[in-house]
Amino acid sequence: MRTVKAYAAPSATEPLVPTTIQRRDVGPKDVLIKIAYAGICHSDIHTVRGEWGPQQYPLTVGHEIVGVVEEAGSDVTRHRVGDRVGVGCMVNSCRECANCRAGEEQYCLNGNVGTYAGVDRDGSITQGGYSTHIVVVEDFVLSVPESIPYEAAAPLLCAGITTYSPLAHWNAGPGKKVAVVGLGGLGHMAVKIASAMGAEVTVLSQSLSKQDDGKRFGAEHYYATSDPDTFKQLESTFDLIINTVSAKIDLDAYLSLLRLDGTMVNVGAPADALPLHVFTLFNQRRSFAGSGIGGIRETQEMLDFCAQHGIAPEIEVVSADAINEAYERVLSSDVRYRFVIDTATLG
Repeated sequence: MRTVKAYAAPSATEPLVPTTIQRRDVGPKDVLIKIAYAGICHSDIHTVRGEWGPQQYPLTVGHEIVGVVEEAGSDVTRHRVGDRVGVGCMVNSCRECANCRAGEEQYCLNGNVGTYAGVDRDGSITQGGYSTHIVVVEDFVLSVPESIPYEAAAPLLCAGITTYSPLAHWNAGPGKKVAVVGLGGLGHMAVKIASAMGAEVTVLSQSLSKQDDGKRFGAEHYYATSDPDTFKQLESTFDLIINTVSAKIDLDAYLSLLRLDGTMVNVGAPADALPLHVFTLFNQRRSFAGSGIGGIRETQEMLDFCAQHGIAPEIEVVSADAINEAYERVLSSDVRYRFVIDTATLG
């Protein structure tokens, strides 16, 4: 075992504190990564605060990880020492079920192993990227293209793939009208990616306060959902709606914006149930769907797509001792648009 520096939550109600955690020895198929940057995701906050279920503490979170290969096991073929690599929301799966064999490990029928708060192959609880090093089996390590700014690459491993996957699956592209609900950490990536795919992009946000940003990211239109006329004006307009917010919304109102055979996809994860009337779906043969992250193949595809199109998230780099402050700013929507921890500041 190897002891490394980290930040961890001692409980659901206490601030994160500096600590040390254990990493397993590098096995034949493992890669030891020296972490350079780790993104802060809203999922991290939900998890450490027990909002998505009870956890085992202390817990180190973080599933937006980029770094350099420091050591590779004897049987590793995909990555070499010195390579720029990344790790996203999962670090293993059964590899045997139909979904895994199809390259959809995120939907492993036996449950994928989360980068943190998951049960690892040795029975231990996985610990995430708010640390100096991590050991991951090579099949779940991504190659980070040189053209993507290093510090900006980390959020692509969650926010990037979470929005890329449904946009690709539901064929966003030329001739398609795509609406993005919310212009936050997920939403701003959805706008950039959908625009690069060639879709006509509209942002639906509570206010017009971020309109200039939305247009700069590639949106052609921007509407305030606080204005009731918005829903009247845009009725039966969109082929695809990506809902990135984790708050409770009026699903029927948003579903009414879909045209014939349109689909609304939830990638935000509200804690409360979202009721809807099925008659809203009957009208125009609309669909309501959900989407998680992508598999390893698709995540690599997303990274290459972002490199090709010059896409990177808007970030603010923070030191490790500012993590708790960053959490509070995320909760108050005081970030444009993603915090990234410089893990060199862990010591």
